[in-house]
Amino acid sequence: MSGNARTIGLFDSGVGGLSVLKALLAQRAELNAIYVADSGHCPYGARPEQEIRRYALGISEWLIGRGAEVVVVACNTASAAALA
Repeated sequence: MSGNARTIGLFDSGVGGLSVLKALLAQRAELNAIYVADSGHCPYGARPEQEIRRYALGISEWLIGRGAEVVVVACNTASAAALA
């Protein structure tokens, strides 16, 4: 990690968010990124909304705790259930 680079955190319920990460870094190569693929709980789609919110909050807190200044939710299901 570069000393002046901004750090972003991204997560998805699997590895699909890697395409989001790739596109983001293509635009902003100076960024540092931390990526979480929550394969332990994948897929999110059939899970109750409250459970998805709990996963999203936990992962977001983990990313922020490791220096992420921004969290990108690269999972459609988590976005619908937890962004608010």
